Amino acid sequence: MIKKGISASKGYAIGHVFIKADNEVKIVEKKISDIESEKARLQGAVEKAREQLTKIKEKAEKDLGADKAAVFESHMMFLDDPDFIGSAENIISDEMINAEKALENVMKNYVAIFEGIEDEYVKERIADVKDVGNRVLQNLAGNDMTSLADVDNNTVVVAHDLTPSDTAQLDKNRVIGFLTNIGGRTSHSAIMARTLEIPAVVGLQDIVESVKNGDTIVVDGAEGIAIINPDEATLKEYEAKKAEYEKKQEKLRELINVETRTKEGKRVEVCGNIGKAKDVEAVLQNGGDGVGLFRTEFLYMDRDQMPTEDEQFEAYKAVVEKMGEKPVVIRTLDIGGDKKLPYLPLPEEMNPFLGYRAIRLCLGRKDIFKIQLRALLRASVYGNLKIMFPMISSLEEFLSAKEVLKECMGELDKEGKKYNAKLETGIMVEIPAAAVNSEELAKYVDFFSIGTNDLIQYTLAADRMNEKVSYLYNPMHPAVLKLIKMTIQSAHKEGKWCGMCGEMAGDEKAIPTLVEYGLDEFSMSASSILTAKELIMKA
Repeated sequence: MIKKGISASKGYAIGHVFIKADNEVKIVEKKISDIESEKARLQGAVEKAREQLTKIKEKAEKDLGADKAAVFESHMMFLDDPDFIGSAENIISDEMINAEKALENVMKNYVAIFEGIEDEYVKERIADVKDVGNRVLQNLAGNDMTSLADVDNNTVVVAHDLTPSDTAQLDKNRVIGFLTNIGGRTSHSAIMARTLEIPAVVGLQDIVESVKNGDTIVVDGAEGIAIINPDEATLKEYEAKKAEYEKKQEKLRELINVETRTKEGKRVEVCGNIGKAKDVEAVLQNGGDGVGLFRTEFLYMDRDQMPTEDEQFEAYKAVVEKMGEKPVVIRTLDIGGDKKLPYLPLPEEMNPFLGYRAIRLCLGRKDIFKIQLRALLRASVYGNLKIMFPMISSLEEFLSAKEVLKECMGELDKEGKKYNAKLETGIMVEIPAAAVNSEELAKYVDFFSIGTNDLIQYTLAADRMNEKVSYLYNPMHPAVLKLIKMTIQSAHKEGKWCGMCGEMAGDEKAIPTLVEYGLDEFSMSASSILTAKELIMKA
Protein backbone atom coordinates (compact mmCIF):
# COMPACT_ATOMS: atom_id res chain seq x y z
CA MET A 1 0.00 0.00 0.00
CA ILE A 2 1.33 3.43 -0.96
CA LYS A 3 0.44 6.55 1.05
CA LYS A 4 1.14 10.02 -0.35
CA GLY A 5 2.10 12.93 1.88
CA ILE A 6 4.46 15.92 1.98
CA SER A 7 8.22 15.54 1.72
CA ALA A 8 9.66 16.99 4.92
CA SER A 9 13.24 15.69 4.77
CA LYS A 10 14.98 13.96 1.87
CA GLY A 11 16.51 10.52 1.82
CA TYR A 12 15.32 6.92 1.97
CA ALA A 13 14.68 4.57 4.88
CA ILE A 14 13.62 0.94 5.06
CA GLY A 15 12.68 -0.17 8.54
CA HIS A 16 10.04 -1.41 10.95
CA VAL A 17 7.07 0.55 12.24
CA PHE A 18 6.93 1.83 15.79
CA ILE A 19 3.61 3.56 16.46
CA LYS A 20 3.92 6.47 18.86
CA ALA A 21 0.62 5.99 20.67
CA ASP A 22 -1.25 8.97 22.02
CA ASN A 23 -2.17 7.63 25.46
CA GLU A 24 -5.16 9.84 26.01
CA VAL A 25 -6.13 10.13 29.65
CA LYS A 26 -9.87 9.59 30.10
CA ILE A 27 -10.91 12.32 32.48
CA VAL A 28 -13.96 12.00 34.67
CA GLU A 29 -14.95 14.79 37.03
CA LYS A 30 -14.89 13.69 40.66
CA LYS A 31 -15.82 15.59 43.78
CA ILE A 32 -13.09 15.66 46.42
CA SER A 33 -13.13 16.35 50.15
CA ASP A 34 -9.41 16.91 50.85
CA ILE A 35 -8.42 20.02 48.91
CA GLU A 36 -4.83 20.20 50.14
CA SER A 37 -4.21 16.54 49.35
CA GLU A 38 -5.49 17.03 45.80
CA LYS A 39 -3.31 20.11 45.33
CA ALA A 40 -0.32 18.10 46.59
CA ARG A 41 -1.11 15.36 44.06
CA LEU A 42 -1.13 17.98 41.29
CA GLN A 43 2.17 19.45 42.48
CA GLY A 44 3.70 15.97 42.56
CA ALA A 45 2.75 15.44 38.91
CA VAL A 46 4.12 18.90 38.07
CA GLU A 47 7.46 18.16 39.76
CA LYS A 48 7.72 14.85 37.91
CA ALA A 49 7.01 16.71 34.65
CA ARG A 50 9.76 19.20 35.52
CA GLU A 51 12.26 16.35 36.04
CA GLN A 52 11.22 14.73 32.75
CA LEU A 53 11.53 18.01 30.84
CA THR A 54 14.92 18.76 32.36
CA LYS A 55 16.26 15.42 31.07
CA ILE A 56 14.70 15.96 27.64
CA LYS A 57 16.13 19.50 27.46
CA GLU A 58 19.63 18.26 28.34
CA LYS A 59 19.45 15.59 25.63
CA ALA A 60 18.13 18.10 23.09
CA GLU A 61 20.97 20.53 23.85
CA LYS A 62 23.50 17.76 23.32
CA ASP A 63 21.97 16.31 20.14
CA LEU A 64 20.21 19.27 18.51
CA GLY A 65 21.76 22.42 19.97
CA ALA A 66 20.64 25.11 22.41
CA ASP A 67 18.29 26.85 19.94
CA LYS A 68 16.22 23.69 19.37
CA ALA A 69 16.27 22.91 23.11
CA ALA A 70 14.98 26.38 24.05
CA VAL A 71 11.37 25.24 23.57
CA PHE A 72 11.64 23.08 26.71
CA GLU A 73 12.55 26.12 28.77
CA SER A 74 9.21 27.63 27.78
CA HIS A 75 7.52 24.32 28.66
CA MET A 76 9.02 24.48 32.14
CA MET A 77 7.91 28.10 32.44
CA PHE A 78 4.31 26.92 31.97
CA LEU A 79 4.76 24.77 35.06
CA ASP A 80 5.60 27.94 37.04
CA ASP A 81 2.90 30.09 35.43
CA PRO A 82 0.30 31.17 38.03
CA ASP A 83 -2.25 31.43 35.21
CA PHE A 84 -1.70 27.77 34.30
CA ILE A 85 -1.00 25.43 37.22
CA GLY A 86 -2.10 28.17 39.63
CA SER A 87 -5.49 28.38 37.93
CA ALA A 88 -5.90 24.61 38.22
CA GLU A 89 -5.21 24.83 41.95
CA ASN A 90 -7.82 27.59 42.28
CA ILE A 91 -10.40 25.42 40.49
CA ILE A 92 -9.62 22.53 42.87
CA SER A 93 -10.27 24.86 45.82
CA ASP A 94 -13.32 26.66 44.41
CA GLU A 95 -15.13 23.74 42.77
CA MET A 96 -13.73 20.91 44.95
CA ILE A 97 -13.03 18.71 41.94
CA ASN A 98 -10.14 16.37 41.06
CA ALA A 99 -6.83 17.68 39.70
CA GLU A 100 -7.26 16.00 36.28
CA LYS A 101 -10.56 17.79 35.58
CA ALA A 102 -9.26 21.10 36.94
CA LEU A 103 -6.21 20.98 34.69
CA GLU A 104 -8.27 19.92 31.68
CA ASN A 105 -10.54 22.95 32.19
CA VAL A 106 -7.54 25.28 32.27
CA MET A 107 -6.08 23.70 29.10
CA LYS A 108 -9.41 24.07 27.28
CA ASN A 109 -9.58 27.75 28.25
CA TYR A 110 -6.06 28.40 26.97
CA VAL A 111 -6.67 26.60 23.68
CA ALA A 112 -10.02 28.34 23.12
CA ILE A 113 -8.39 31.77 23.56
CA PHE A 114 -5.35 30.97 21.38
CA GLU A 115 -7.36 29.34 18.58
CA GLY A 116 -9.12 32.64 17.96
CA ILE A 117 -5.82 34.32 17.04
CA GLU A 118 -4.10 33.53 13.73
CA ASP A 119 -0.35 33.80 14.04
CA GLU A 120 2.61 31.43 14.20
CA TYR A 121 3.67 32.27 17.75
CA VAL A 122 0.23 31.58 19.19
CA LYS A 123 -0.03 28.26 17.32
CA GLU A 124 3.24 27.18 18.88
CA ARG A 125 1.80 28.14 22.28
CA ILE A 126 -1.22 25.88 21.66
CA ALA A 127 1.13 22.97 20.99
CA ASP A 128 3.10 23.87 24.14
CA VAL A 129 -0.04 23.97 26.30
CA LYS A 130 -1.17 20.57 25.03
CA ASP A 131 2.31 19.04 25.33
CA VAL A 132 2.93 20.26 28.89
CA GLY A 133 -0.65 19.71 30.07
CA ASN A 134 -0.74 16.16 28.69
CA ARG A 135 2.56 15.37 30.40
CA VAL A 136 1.12 16.43 33.79
CA LEU A 137 -2.12 14.52 33.09
CA GLN A 138 -0.17 11.36 32.22
CA ASN A 139 1.74 11.70 35.49
CA LEU A 140 -1.50 12.19 37.44
CA ALA A 141 -2.84 9.02 35.83
CA GLY A 142 0.35 7.13 36.69
CA ASN A 143 1.07 6.34 33.04
CA ASP A 144 4.59 5.77 31.74
CA MET A 145 5.00 8.12 28.81
CA THR A 146 6.33 6.25 25.77
CA SER A 147 10.02 7.02 25.37
CA LEU A 148 11.28 7.25 21.81
CA ALA A 149 14.81 7.03 23.16
CA ASP A 150 14.42 3.30 23.82
CA VAL A 151 13.17 2.04 20.43
CA ASP A 152 14.94 -0.73 18.52
CA ASN A 153 17.43 -0.20 15.72
CA ASN A 154 16.07 0.41 12.21
CA THR A 155 12.87 2.00 13.51
CA VAL A 156 10.51 4.23 11.56
CA VAL A 157 8.39 6.21 14.02
CA VAL A 158 4.76 6.64 12.96
CA ALA A 159 2.61 9.17 14.82
CA HIS A 160 -0.36 11.48 14.47
CA ASP A 161 2.17 14.24 15.09
CA LEU A 162 5.44 14.56 16.95
CA THR A 163 5.68 17.12 19.73
CA PRO A 164 8.91 18.95 20.60
CA SER A 165 9.32 16.51 23.50
CA ASP A 166 9.01 13.56 21.13
CA THR A 167 11.52 14.76 18.55
CA ALA A 168 14.06 15.71 21.21
CA GLN A 169 14.12 12.07 22.33
CA LEU A 170 14.74 10.62 18.88
CA ASP A 171 18.02 8.74 18.66
CA LYS A 172 19.16 8.98 15.03
CA ASN A 173 21.28 5.85 15.50
CA ARG A 174 18.04 3.91 15.99
CA VAL A 175 15.32 6.00 14.38
CA ILE A 176 15.95 6.09 10.64
CA GLY A 177 12.83 8.00 9.59
CA PHE A 178 9.38 9.11 10.63
CA LEU A 179 5.88 9.56 9.26
CA THR A 180 3.03 11.69 10.61
CA ASN A 181 -0.67 12.16 9.90
CA ILE A 182 -0.45 15.95 9.99
CA GLY A 183 2.10 18.72 9.37
CA GLY A 184 3.78 20.56 6.51
CA ARG A 185 7.33 21.42 5.37
CA THR A 186 7.63 24.21 7.94
CA SER A 187 6.08 22.31 10.86
CA HIS A 188 8.20 21.60 13.93
CA SER A 189 8.58 17.89 13.13
CA ALA A 190 9.72 18.62 9.56
CA ILE A 191 12.37 21.10 10.68
CA MET A 192 13.63 18.63 13.28
CA ALA A 193 13.87 15.87 10.65
CA ARG A 194 16.09 18.08 8.50
CA THR A 195 18.22 18.97 11.53
CA LEU A 196 18.64 15.27 12.36
CA GLU A 197 19.17 14.53 8.64
CA ILE A 198 16.71 11.63 8.61
CA PRO A 199 14.05 11.11 5.90
CA ALA A 200 10.51 12.07 6.84
CA VAL A 201 7.08 12.41 5.26
CA VAL A 202 4.34 14.43 6.97
CA GLY A 203 0.70 15.21 6.22
CA LEU A 204 -0.12 11.56 5.44
CA GLN A 205 -3.58 11.97 7.05
CA ASP A 206 -4.18 8.40 8.25
CA ILE A 207 -0.80 6.65 8.36
CA VAL A 208 -1.24 5.71 12.05
CA GLU A 209 -4.49 3.92 11.24
CA SER A 210 -2.96 2.20 8.18
CA VAL A 211 -0.07 0.38 9.87
CA LYS A 212 0.63 -1.85 12.84
CA ASN A 213 3.74 -2.21 14.98
CA GLY A 214 6.43 -4.28 13.27
CA ASP A 215 5.24 -3.67 9.70
CA THR A 216 8.01 -3.25 7.16
CA ILE A 217 7.84 0.25 5.70
CA VAL A 218 9.68 2.35 3.15
CA VAL A 219 10.06 6.10 3.69
CA ASP A 220 10.65 7.96 0.42
CA GLY A 221 11.60 11.46 1.56
CA ALA A 222 12.25 12.57 -2.02
CA GLU A 223 8.76 11.90 -3.38
CA GLY A 224 6.91 12.26 -0.08
CA ILE A 225 5.48 8.73 0.01
CA ALA A 226 5.38 5.77 2.39
CA ILE A 227 5.09 2.17 1.18
CA ILE A 228 3.59 -0.28 3.68
CA ASN A 229 4.79 -3.92 3.58
CA PRO A 230 6.38 -3.62 0.11
CA ASP A 231 6.98 -6.70 -2.04
CA GLU A 232 10.49 -8.02 -2.74
CA ALA A 233 10.85 -6.13 -6.02
CA THR A 234 9.95 -2.81 -4.35
CA LEU A 235 12.33 -3.50 -1.47
CA LYS A 236 15.18 -4.15 -3.90
CA GLU A 237 14.30 -1.00 -5.84
CA TYR A 238 14.47 1.13 -2.68
CA GLU A 239 17.60 -0.54 -1.37
CA ALA A 240 19.21 0.52 -4.66
CA LYS A 241 17.80 4.08 -4.36
CA LYS A 242 19.06 4.31 -0.77
CA ALA A 243 22.55 3.14 -1.76
CA GLU A 244 22.60 5.55 -4.70
CA TYR A 245 21.47 8.45 -2.49
CA GLU A 246 24.17 7.71 0.10
CA LYS A 247 26.77 7.42 -2.65
CA LYS A 248 25.66 10.80 -4.02
CA GLN A 249 25.91 12.38 -0.57
CA GLU A 250 29.45 11.02 -0.28
CA LYS A 251 30.28 12.32 -3.77
CA LEU A 252 29.04 15.77 -2.79
CA ARG A 253 31.68 15.89 -0.08
CA GLU A 254 34.27 16.25 -2.84
CA LEU A 255 32.94 19.81 -3.30
CA ILE A 256 33.83 20.89 0.25
CA ASN A 257 36.97 22.79 -0.77
CA VAL A 258 35.88 23.63 -4.31
CA GLU A 259 35.24 27.28 -5.20
CA THR A 260 31.64 27.75 -6.33
CA ARG A 261 31.32 29.27 -9.79
CA THR A 262 28.40 29.28 -12.21
CA LYS A 263 28.75 28.01 -15.79
CA GLU A 264 29.24 31.67 -16.77
CA GLY A 265 32.24 31.81 -14.43
CA LYS A 266 30.70 34.05 -11.78
CA ARG A 267 31.97 33.45 -8.24
CA VAL A 268 29.09 32.76 -5.85
CA GLU A 269 29.34 32.39 -2.09
CA VAL A 270 27.43 29.54 -0.42
CA CYS A 271 27.14 30.18 3.30
CA GLY A 272 25.42 28.77 6.36
CA ASN A 273 22.74 30.05 8.72
CA ILE A 274 23.58 29.63 12.41
CA GLY A 275 21.92 30.27 15.77
CA LYS A 276 24.92 29.83 18.10
CA ALA A 277 28.70 29.69 18.01
CA LYS A 278 28.71 25.87 18.04
CA ASP A 279 26.89 25.77 14.67
CA VAL A 280 29.98 27.15 12.91
CA GLU A 281 31.53 23.66 12.94
CA ALA A 282 28.81 22.26 10.66
CA VAL A 283 29.18 25.22 8.24
CA LEU A 284 32.93 24.62 7.93
CA GLN A 285 32.55 20.84 7.69
CA ASN A 286 30.19 21.30 4.74
CA GLY A 287 32.49 23.71 2.92
CA GLY A 288 30.59 26.92 3.69
CA ASP A 289 32.10 30.16 2.37
CA GLY A 290 30.97 32.05 5.45
CA VAL A 291 28.02 32.69 7.74
CA GLY A 292 25.22 34.43 5.87
CA LEU A 293 22.95 34.73 8.91
CA PHE A 294 23.77 34.56 12.61
CA ARG A 295 20.41 34.69 14.42
CA THR A 296 21.48 36.46 17.60
CA GLU A 297 18.11 36.11 19.37
CA PHE A 298 19.16 32.64 20.54
CA LEU A 299 21.74 34.33 22.80
CA TYR A 300 18.81 35.99 24.56
CA MET A 301 16.67 32.87 24.93
CA ASP A 302 16.76 30.11 27.54
CA ARG A 303 17.77 32.52 30.32
CA ASP A 304 16.10 34.79 32.86
CA GLN A 305 17.87 38.06 32.05
CA MET A 306 19.46 39.97 29.17
CA PRO A 307 22.92 38.79 28.06
CA THR A 308 25.58 41.31 29.06
CA GLU A 309 27.78 43.16 26.57
CA ASP A 310 30.75 40.95 27.48
CA GLU A 311 28.73 37.73 27.09
CA GLN A 312 27.63 38.80 23.62
CA PHE A 313 31.12 40.00 22.70
CA GLU A 314 32.59 36.59 23.56
CA ALA A 315 29.94 34.77 21.46
CA TYR A 316 30.45 37.00 18.40
CA LYS A 317 34.24 36.90 18.79
CA ALA A 318 34.21 33.08 18.92
CA VAL A 319 32.31 32.89 15.63
CA VAL A 320 34.34 35.43 13.64
CA GLU A 321 37.63 34.01 14.89
CA LYS A 322 36.58 30.49 13.93
CA MET A 323 35.60 31.67 10.43
CA GLY A 324 38.89 33.52 9.93
CA GLU A 325 38.75 35.72 6.81
CA LYS A 326 35.37 34.31 5.78
CA PRO A 327 32.44 36.74 6.14
CA VAL A 328 30.07 36.53 9.11
CA VAL A 329 26.77 38.41 8.70
CA ILE A 330 25.27 38.98 12.14
CA ARG A 331 21.62 39.98 12.35
CA THR A 332 20.72 42.29 15.21
CA LEU A 333 18.09 41.20 17.71
CA ASP A 334 14.94 39.92 16.00
CA ILE A 335 12.53 39.49 18.91
CA GLY A 336 8.75 39.80 18.69
CA GLY A 337 6.26 38.09 16.40
CA ASP A 338 6.91 34.39 17.02
CA LYS A 339 9.83 34.93 19.39
CA LYS A 340 9.35 36.39 22.88
CA LEU A 341 11.55 36.67 25.95
CA PRO A 342 10.21 35.85 29.43
CA TYR A 343 12.10 38.78 30.98
CA LEU A 344 11.08 41.34 28.32
CA PRO A 345 7.34 42.00 28.62
CA LEU A 346 5.82 43.05 25.32
CA PRO A 347 2.30 44.35 24.74
CA GLU A 348 -0.22 41.80 23.48
CA GLU A 349 -0.89 42.50 19.81
CA MET A 350 -3.58 41.36 17.40
CA ASN A 351 -0.97 40.96 14.64
CA PRO A 352 2.45 40.49 16.28
CA PHE A 353 4.13 39.73 12.92
CA LEU A 354 3.15 43.21 11.80
CA GLY A 355 3.82 44.84 15.14
CA TYR A 356 6.49 45.85 17.61
CA ARG A 357 9.36 43.56 16.68
CA ALA A 358 12.94 43.39 15.37
CA ILE A 359 14.37 46.82 14.41
CA ARG A 360 11.19 48.53 15.63
CA LEU A 361 11.69 47.14 19.11
CA CYS A 362 15.44 47.89 19.05
CA LEU A 363 14.93 51.53 18.05
CA GLY A 364 12.31 51.80 20.79
CA ARG A 365 14.63 50.20 23.37
CA LYS A 366 18.02 51.75 22.57
CA ASP A 367 19.33 50.60 25.94
CA ILE A 368 19.06 46.99 24.73
CA PHE A 369 20.14 47.81 21.16
CA LYS A 370 23.31 49.68 22.16
CA ILE A 371 24.56 46.81 24.33
CA GLN A 372 24.40 44.51 21.31
CA LEU A 373 25.93 47.02 18.88
CA ARG A 374 28.84 47.73 21.24
CA ALA A 375 29.51 43.99 21.54
CA LEU A 376 29.37 43.59 17.74
CA LEU A 377 31.73 46.51 17.16
CA ARG A 378 34.25 45.16 19.68
CA ALA A 379 34.14 41.72 18.02
CA SER A 380 34.60 43.22 14.53
CA VAL A 381 38.39 43.49 14.94
CA TYR A 382 38.67 39.68 15.22
CA GLY A 383 37.35 38.74 11.77
CA ASN A 384 35.19 39.70 8.80
CA LEU A 385 32.05 40.76 10.69
CA LYS A 386 29.12 42.46 8.97
CA ILE A 387 26.02 43.86 10.70
CA MET A 388 22.53 43.30 9.29
CA PHE A 389 19.38 45.06 10.50
CA PRO A 390 16.11 43.05 10.22
CA MET A 391 12.56 44.14 9.38
CA ILE A 392 13.59 47.38 7.67
CA SER A 393 10.65 48.96 5.82
CA SER A 394 12.01 52.46 5.16
CA LEU A 395 15.22 54.39 4.63
CA GLU A 396 14.50 56.35 7.82
CA GLU A 397 14.67 53.15 9.91
CA PHE A 398 18.03 52.17 8.43
CA LEU A 399 19.48 55.65 8.95
CA SER A 400 18.19 55.66 12.55
CA ALA A 401 19.88 52.31 13.19
CA LYS A 402 23.11 53.63 11.66
CA GLU A 403 22.89 56.67 13.93
CA VAL A 404 22.69 54.45 17.03
CA LEU A 405 25.69 52.49 15.68
CA LYS A 406 27.57 55.78 15.26
CA GLU A 407 26.77 56.72 18.88
CA CYS A 408 28.25 53.40 20.02
CA MET A 409 31.39 54.05 17.98
CA GLY A 410 31.76 57.40 19.74
CA GLU A 411 31.41 55.76 23.14
CA LEU A 412 34.05 53.14 22.31
CA ASP A 413 36.40 55.85 21.03
CA LYS A 414 36.16 57.63 24.39
CA GLU A 415 36.82 54.36 26.20
CA GLY A 416 39.82 53.58 24.00
CA LYS A 417 38.27 50.30 22.76
CA LYS A 418 39.08 49.08 19.25
CA TYR A 419 36.60 48.30 16.49
CA ASN A 420 36.53 48.11 12.69
CA ALA A 421 35.23 51.52 11.62
CA LYS A 422 34.83 50.28 8.03
CA LEU A 423 32.66 47.24 8.77
CA GLU A 424 29.78 46.68 6.34
CA THR A 425 26.18 47.33 7.38
CA GLY A 426 23.20 46.05 5.44
CA ILE A 427 19.56 45.15 5.75
CA MET A 428 17.40 42.07 5.56
CA VAL A 429 14.90 42.57 2.76
CA GLU A 430 11.84 40.78 4.10
CA ILE A 431 9.13 43.44 3.79
CA PRO A 432 7.72 44.05 0.29
CA ALA A 433 8.10 47.82 0.83
CA ALA A 434 11.88 47.39 1.16
CA ALA A 435 12.05 45.38 -2.06
CA VAL A 436 9.93 47.91 -3.97
CA ASN A 437 12.08 50.75 -2.61
CA SER A 438 15.35 48.82 -2.98
CA GLU A 439 16.72 51.19 -5.64
CA GLU A 440 16.73 54.04 -3.09
CA LEU A 441 17.90 51.88 -0.16
CA ALA A 442 20.80 50.48 -2.22
CA LYS A 443 22.38 53.94 -2.28
CA TYR A 444 22.89 53.81 1.51
CA VAL A 445 23.43 50.15 2.48
CA ASP A 446 26.55 48.06 1.91
CA PHE A 447 24.52 44.94 1.08
CA PHE A 448 21.10 43.32 0.96
CA SER A 449 20.16 39.86 2.25
CA ILE A 450 16.73 38.69 1.19
CA GLY A 451 14.75 37.01 3.98
CA THR A 452 12.32 34.98 1.90
CA ASN A 453 10.44 33.27 4.75
CA ASP A 454 8.72 36.53 5.70
CA LEU A 455 8.93 38.19 2.28
CA ILE A 456 6.82 35.40 0.75
CA GLN A 457 4.14 35.35 3.44
CA TYR A 458 3.89 39.15 3.53
CA THR A 459 3.70 39.37 -0.27
CA LEU A 460 1.09 36.63 -0.65
CA ALA A 461 -0.77 37.29 2.63
CA ALA A 462 -0.44 33.59 3.39
CA ASP A 463 0.62 32.31 6.81
CA ARG A 464 3.05 29.48 6.03
CA MET A 465 2.11 27.73 9.30
CA ASN A 466 -1.61 27.69 8.48
CA GLU A 467 -2.39 24.40 6.73
CA LYS A 468 -5.59 25.84 5.24
CA VAL A 469 -3.70 28.48 3.24
CA SER A 470 -0.26 26.86 2.98
CA TYR A 471 -0.97 26.03 -0.68
CA LEU A 472 -0.72 29.77 -1.34
CA TYR A 473 2.79 29.96 0.14
CA ASN A 474 4.74 29.67 -3.10
CA PRO A 475 8.40 30.81 -3.38
CA MET A 476 8.11 30.73 -7.18
CA HIS A 477 5.05 32.99 -7.36
CA PRO A 478 5.62 35.63 -10.10
CA ALA A 479 5.10 38.48 -7.61
CA VAL A 480 7.73 37.07 -5.23
CA LEU A 481 10.19 36.51 -8.07
CA LYS A 482 9.70 40.09 -9.31
CA LEU A 483 10.53 41.47 -5.87
CA ILE A 484 13.64 39.29 -5.61
CA LYS A 485 14.87 40.22 -9.10
CA MET A 486 14.20 43.90 -8.41
CA THR A 487 16.22 43.76 -5.18
CA ILE A 488 19.21 42.06 -6.81
CA GLN A 489 19.21 44.51 -9.74
CA SER A 490 18.99 47.50 -7.38
CA ALA A 491 22.02 46.29 -5.41
CA HIS A 492 24.08 45.66 -8.53
CA LYS A 493 23.18 49.07 -9.98
CA GLU A 494 24.91 50.67 -6.97
CA GLY A 495 27.82 48.21 -6.98
CA LYS A 496 26.58 46.41 -3.87
CA TRP A 497 26.22 42.66 -3.28
CA CYS A 498 22.94 40.85 -2.62
CA GLY A 499 22.49 37.62 -0.72
CA MET A 500 19.58 35.48 0.44
CA CYS A 501 19.23 33.87 3.87
CA GLY A 502 15.66 32.53 3.75
CA GLU A 503 14.74 28.89 3.16
CA MET A 504 14.39 29.60 -0.56
CA ALA A 505 18.21 29.94 -0.82
CA GLY A 506 18.49 26.18 -0.32
CA ASP A 507 15.44 25.29 -2.46
CA GLU A 508 16.67 23.07 -5.30
CA LYS A 509 13.85 24.21 -7.60
CA ALA A 510 14.59 27.90 -6.98
CA ILE A 511 18.40 27.87 -7.22
CA PRO A 512 18.68 27.95 -11.06
CA THR A 513 16.35 30.99 -11.21
CA LEU A 514 18.29 32.77 -8.45
CA VAL A 515 21.55 32.14 -10.31
CA GLU A 516 19.95 33.54 -13.47
CA TYR A 517 18.95 36.68 -11.52
CA GLY A 518 22.57 37.15 -10.41
CA LEU A 519 22.26 36.44 -6.66
CA ASP A 520 25.74 36.81 -5.16
CA GLU A 521 25.39 34.83 -1.94
CA PHE A 522 23.17 31.91 -0.88
CA SER A 523 22.87 31.15 2.85
CA MET A 524 21.07 28.09 4.24
CA SER A 525 21.19 25.29 6.80
CA ALA A 526 24.63 23.65 6.80
CA SER A 527 23.24 20.31 5.62
CA SER A 528 22.05 21.91 2.34
CA ILE A 529 25.32 23.65 1.41
CA LEU A 530 26.91 20.92 -0.72
CA THR A 531 23.77 20.19 -2.74
CA ALA A 532 23.37 23.93 -3.37
CA LYS A 533 27.00 24.23 -4.49
CA GLU A 534 26.50 21.44 -7.02
CA LEU A 535 23.32 23.00 -8.43
CA ILE A 536 24.87 26.48 -8.68
CA MET A 537 27.87 25.08 -10.54
CA LYS A 538 25.54 23.42 -13.05
CA ALA A 539 23.28 26.49 -13.47
